[in-house]
Amino acid sequence: MRHRVAGKQLCLESDHRRAMLRNLAAGLFEHGEIVTTLTKAKAVKPYVERLITIARHRTLASRRLLHSRLTDRSIFAWVADPKVKEERKQSSYWTLPAASEIEFNRFGELRKSPRLVHHLMTRVAPLFTDRPGGYTRIVKLDRRRIGDATNLVVLQLVGREGGSQVSGGTSGRRSTADRRTAFAAQIRKESGKGAATTGGEAAAS
Repeated sequence: MRHRVAGKQLCLESDHRRAMLRNLAAGLFEHGEIVTTLTKAKAVKPYVERLITIARHRTLASRRLLHSRLTDRSIFAWVADPKVKEERKQSSYWTLPAASEIEFNRFGELRKSPRLVHHLMTRVAPLFTDRPGGYTRIVKLDRRRIGDATNLVVLQLVGREGGSQVSGGTSGRRSTADRRTAFAAQIRKESGKGAATTGGEAAAS
Protein backbone atom coordinates (compact mmCIF):
# COMPACT_ATOMS: atom_id res chain seq x y z
CA MET A 1 0.00 0.00 0.00
CA ARG A 2 1.07 3.59 -0.63
CA HIS A 3 -0.15 5.22 2.54
CA ARG A 4 1.32 8.72 2.98
CA VAL A 5 3.60 8.32 -0.05
CA ALA A 6 3.41 11.44 -2.19
CA GLY A 7 4.94 12.36 -5.52
CA LYS A 8 5.98 10.43 -8.62
CA GLN A 9 8.70 7.82 -8.37
CA LEU A 10 9.54 8.02 -12.11
CA CYS A 11 10.95 4.47 -11.95
CA LEU A 12 14.08 5.83 -10.27
CA GLU A 13 15.86 5.32 -6.99
CA SER A 14 15.43 8.10 -4.45
CA ASP A 15 18.97 9.48 -4.83
CA HIS A 16 18.74 9.45 -8.62
CA ARG A 17 15.32 11.10 -8.54
CA ARG A 18 16.49 13.81 -6.13
CA ALA A 19 19.53 14.59 -8.30
CA MET A 20 17.37 14.74 -11.42
CA LEU A 21 14.93 17.19 -9.82
CA ARG A 22 17.81 19.39 -8.66
CA ASN A 23 19.35 19.46 -12.13
CA LEU A 24 16.03 20.26 -13.82
CA ALA A 25 15.36 23.07 -11.34
CA ALA A 26 18.87 24.48 -11.80
CA GLY A 27 18.48 24.45 -15.58
CA LEU A 28 15.13 26.21 -15.34
CA PHE A 29 16.53 28.95 -13.09
CA GLU A 30 19.54 29.44 -15.36
CA HIS A 31 17.82 29.47 -18.75
CA GLY A 32 14.26 30.52 -17.86
CA GLU A 33 12.82 27.50 -19.67
CA ILE A 34 13.70 23.88 -20.34
CA VAL A 35 12.46 21.21 -22.73
CA THR A 36 11.65 17.93 -21.01
CA THR A 37 9.02 15.21 -20.91
CA LEU A 38 5.54 15.85 -19.60
CA THR A 39 5.96 13.49 -16.64
CA LYS A 40 9.22 15.09 -15.50
CA ALA A 41 7.79 18.58 -15.92
CA LYS A 42 4.82 17.73 -13.71
CA ALA A 43 7.16 16.21 -11.12
CA VAL A 44 9.58 19.16 -10.95
CA LYS A 45 6.96 21.92 -11.14
CA PRO A 46 5.94 21.87 -7.43
CA TYR A 47 9.59 21.44 -6.42
CA VAL A 48 10.58 24.59 -8.32
CA GLU A 49 7.69 26.63 -6.97
CA ARG A 50 8.55 25.72 -3.38
CA LEU A 51 12.14 26.88 -3.96
CA ILE A 52 10.96 30.22 -5.35
CA THR A 53 8.63 30.70 -2.38
CA ILE A 54 11.54 30.06 -0.01
CA ALA A 55 13.81 32.44 -1.95
CA ARG A 56 11.25 35.26 -1.71
CA HIS A 57 11.95 35.64 2.03
CA ARG A 58 15.61 36.60 1.36
CA THR A 59 16.82 35.69 4.83
CA LEU A 60 19.82 33.73 6.06
CA ALA A 61 17.57 30.83 6.99
CA SER A 62 16.05 30.72 3.51
CA ARG A 63 19.51 30.83 1.92
CA ARG A 64 20.63 27.88 4.03
CA LEU A 65 17.47 26.00 3.15
CA LEU A 66 18.11 26.59 -0.55
CA HIS A 67 21.68 25.34 -0.15
CA SER A 68 20.30 22.12 1.33
CA ARG A 69 17.82 21.60 -1.52
CA LEU A 70 19.91 22.82 -4.48
CA THR A 71 23.44 22.25 -5.65
CA ASP A 72 24.97 25.73 -5.58
CA ARG A 73 26.83 25.42 -8.84
CA SER A 74 28.31 28.00 -11.19
CA ILE A 75 25.98 29.12 -13.96
CA PHE A 76 26.12 31.11 -17.22
CA ALA A 77 29.47 29.56 -18.17
CA TRP A 78 28.07 28.98 -21.68
CA VAL A 79 28.08 32.77 -22.24
CA ALA A 80 31.85 32.63 -22.77
CA ASP A 81 31.63 29.55 -25.01
CA PRO A 82 32.37 30.52 -28.64
CA LYS A 83 30.35 27.50 -29.87
CA VAL A 84 27.11 29.02 -28.54
CA LYS A 85 25.51 31.23 -31.19
CA GLU A 86 24.85 34.89 -30.52
CA GLU A 87 21.18 34.44 -31.41
CA ARG A 88 20.83 31.97 -28.54
CA LYS A 89 22.47 34.44 -26.14
CA GLN A 90 20.30 37.35 -27.28
CA SER A 91 17.12 35.29 -26.93
CA SER A 92 17.95 34.33 -23.36
CA TYR A 93 15.33 34.86 -20.66
CA TRP A 94 17.80 36.80 -18.50
CA THR A 95 20.08 39.76 -19.03
CA LEU A 96 23.28 37.77 -19.34
CA PRO A 97 26.44 38.69 -17.44
CA ALA A 98 29.34 40.12 -19.38
CA ALA A 99 31.97 37.73 -20.62
CA SER A 100 34.49 39.52 -18.37
CA GLU A 101 32.57 38.29 -15.31
CA ILE A 102 33.32 34.69 -16.28
CA GLU A 103 36.91 33.53 -15.93
CA PHE A 104 38.75 30.30 -16.70
CA ASN A 105 42.15 29.20 -15.48
CA ARG A 106 44.99 28.16 -17.76
CA PHE A 107 43.72 24.58 -17.83
CA GLY A 108 40.32 25.64 -19.14
CA GLU A 109 38.53 25.03 -15.85
CA LEU A 110 35.87 27.46 -14.68
CA ARG A 111 37.26 29.82 -12.07
CA LYS A 112 34.68 32.58 -11.67
CA SER A 113 30.98 32.70 -12.56
CA PRO A 114 27.64 33.67 -10.94
CA ARG A 115 26.28 31.19 -8.41
CA LEU A 116 22.90 29.50 -8.62
CA VAL A 117 21.49 30.27 -5.15
CA HIS A 118 22.50 33.92 -5.32
CA HIS A 119 20.93 34.18 -8.78
CA LEU A 120 17.72 32.58 -7.48
CA MET A 121 17.42 34.98 -4.54
CA THR A 122 18.42 38.21 -6.32
CA ARG A 123 17.05 37.80 -9.85
CA VAL A 124 14.42 35.05 -9.97
CA ALA A 125 12.50 35.52 -6.72
CA PRO A 126 12.00 39.33 -7.05
CA LEU A 127 10.02 38.72 -10.26
CA PHE A 128 7.28 37.05 -8.23
CA THR A 129 7.00 39.27 -5.16
CA ASP A 130 3.38 40.15 -5.97
CA ARG A 131 2.34 36.69 -7.19
CA PRO A 132 0.92 34.30 -4.57
CA GLY A 133 1.90 31.19 -6.53
CA GLY A 134 1.90 29.66 -9.98
CA TYR A 135 5.41 30.72 -10.98
CA THR A 136 5.76 28.23 -13.83
CA ARG A 137 3.71 26.88 -16.70
CA ILE A 138 3.84 23.85 -18.99
CA VAL A 139 3.42 24.28 -22.75
CA LYS A 140 3.02 21.13 -24.84
CA LEU A 141 5.07 20.84 -28.02
CA ASP A 142 4.02 19.28 -31.32
CA ARG A 143 6.92 16.83 -31.35
CA ARG A 144 7.98 13.71 -29.51
CA ARG A 145 11.26 12.43 -28.17
CA ILE A 146 13.21 10.19 -30.50
CA GLY A 147 13.42 6.67 -29.12
CA ASP A 148 10.31 6.20 -27.02
CA ALA A 149 8.10 8.85 -28.70
CA THR A 150 7.05 10.36 -25.39
CA ASN A 151 5.45 13.80 -25.26
CA LEU A 152 7.80 16.79 -25.02
CA VAL A 153 6.87 20.02 -23.26
CA VAL A 154 8.42 23.37 -22.35
CA LEU A 155 8.55 24.19 -18.67
CA GLN A 156 9.08 27.94 -18.28
CA LEU A 157 8.86 30.73 -15.75
CA VAL A 158 5.84 32.98 -16.17
CA GLY A 159 5.94 36.75 -16.38
CA ARG A 160 7.54 37.41 -19.76
CA GLU A 161 5.11 35.72 -22.11
CA GLY A 162 4.40 37.16 -25.52
CA GLY A 163 1.33 37.08 -27.69
CA SER A 164 -1.82 39.12 -28.06
CA GLN A 165 -3.50 37.78 -24.92
CA VAL A 166 -0.70 39.17 -22.73
CA SER A 167 0.49 42.22 -24.66
CA GLY A 168 -2.98 43.46 -25.60
CA GLY A 169 -2.28 43.41 -29.33
CA THR A 170 -4.33 41.79 -32.08
CA SER A 171 -3.57 38.26 -33.16
CA GLY A 172 -3.46 37.11 -36.77
CA ARG A 173 -6.58 35.00 -36.37
CA ARG A 174 -8.48 37.96 -34.91
CA SER A 175 -7.41 40.20 -37.82
CA THR A 176 -8.53 37.60 -40.35
CA ALA A 177 -11.89 37.24 -38.62
CA ASP A 178 -12.37 41.02 -38.57
CA ARG A 179 -11.64 41.26 -42.29
CA ARG A 180 -14.15 38.50 -43.02
CA THR A 181 -16.80 40.24 -40.95
CA ALA A 182 -16.18 43.58 -42.69
CA PHE A 183 -16.34 41.93 -46.12
CA ALA A 184 -19.60 40.17 -45.28
CA ALA A 185 -21.09 43.44 -44.00
CA GLN A 186 -20.08 45.20 -47.23
CA ILE A 187 -21.69 42.46 -49.35
CA ARG A 188 -24.92 42.71 -47.35
CA LYS A 189 -24.90 46.50 -47.69
CA GLU A 190 -24.39 46.37 -51.45
CA SER A 191 -27.04 43.70 -51.90
CA GLY A 192 -29.44 45.77 -49.79
CA LYS A 193 -28.80 48.83 -51.94
CA GLY A 194 -29.43 46.81 -55.09
CA ALA A 195 -32.70 45.45 -53.73
CA ALA A 196 -33.83 48.95 -52.66
CA THR A 197 -33.00 50.40 -56.10
CA THR A 198 -34.89 47.64 -57.89
CA GLY A 199 -37.90 48.12 -55.66
CA GLY A 200 -37.87 51.91 -56.25
CA GLU A 201 -37.72 51.49 -60.02
CA ALA A 202 -40.63 49.03 -59.93
CA ALA A 203 -42.76 51.44 -57.86
CA ALA A 204 -42.00 54.36 -60.22
CA SER A 205 -43.03 52.37 -63.26
